[in-house]
Amino acid sequence: MSTDRGERRARAAEALREIGAERLLVTNLLNVRYLTGFTGSNGALLLAADGSAVLVTDGRYRDQAAAETEDVRVHVAPTLLGPAAELAPDEQWAVETHHLTVDQHAELGAELTHPPIAAGRLVERLRAVKDAGEVELLRQACAISVEALQRTWDGPLLGRSERDIAIGLERLMVDLGAEAAGFSTICAAGENSAIPHHAPTDRVVERGDLLKIDFGARVGGYHADCTRTVVMGPSAEWQREIHAAVRQAQALGVEALRVDATPADIDAAVRQDLEDTGWLEHFTTGLGHGVGLQIHEDPFFGPTRTGRLSPRTVLTMEPGVYLVGRGGVRIEDTVCVTPGDPEVLTPAPTDLLEIG
Repeated sequence: MSTDRGERRARAAEALREIGAERLLVTNLLNVRYLTGFTGSNGALLLAADGSAVLVTDGRYRDQAAAETEDVRVHVAPTLLGPAAELAPDEQWAVETHHLTVDQHAELGAELTHPPIAAGRLVERLRAVKDAGEVELLRQACAISVEALQRTWDGPLLGRSERDIAIGLERLMVDLGAEAAGFSTICAAGENSAIPHHAPTDRVVERGDLLKIDFGARVGGYHADCTRTVVMGPSAEWQREIHAAVRQAQALGVEALRVDATPADIDAAVRQDLEDTGWLEHFTTGLGHGVGLQIHEDPFFGPTRTGRLSPRTVLTMEPGVYLVGRGGVRIEDTVCVTPGDPEVLTPAPTDLLEIG
């Protein structure tokens, strides 16, 4: 699967020119990977406004950097910031101020003729719209995730601990071809399902519990994100009621993921639906986020979020209702915006399953 990182660097260079800078210092390693393919743990990219680039790293990664990159000069140095000042001290640099430390910013500024300016989230904005290769990696990660979840549902759950189920699911994803779990699996039973980001414990799954599982595989650096909530045995009326409300709100949100839609408007519509069903006060988390090289990346939903969705933007849609001390329901899918209907990449059933 080919990826034209030269084209990505060209788009970054164009954005760089638009903010009036001649050079961009990229220190966020995921942004370095996005623009070059380099996966090492120490590196920075020096990008010029003409699209030419120098990857700075240390001696441990000399061979790896050369093997993983194309049309990028590799420069081995004891520090990442020094070569920037040496390369073009009199030019206007833009830096990732959301990533550099205060000390690093001061160190670089002391060596340059012009104080470095903020690049903003320049590369992150480019990453928000995926190319075809990225979408395919996300599809693979999501397909592995859904298959692992189905096998988990098919296996015994009653009497197992949250931790045991979570570890087993992560092992399944790797066995099915993932490079790793994309993040620490959330497995929450009974009253713990009301905790949005509960860390699995030795709490044993019992009959009558809501069981919430939030998980995802990682393939080629790209993350899947999916949540389903089931009931162990016959469901109670209150469990059916909150599940139905969340399922309805989530379906509305997925359907709204269209080209030119705004994250703020989608957020408002889903929240209005939960208010209409009487559960909005129990929705205490964000509605969703972009997903890709990071499990949480641009764009995010919220009342103040600006911009419009473009084709191949990949986001999660994850409303929930959390009743403290009783239980909670979240339904989450990873979804790709297309010129037509949204493509749900995690097509596991969303109806209320009664297992065991």
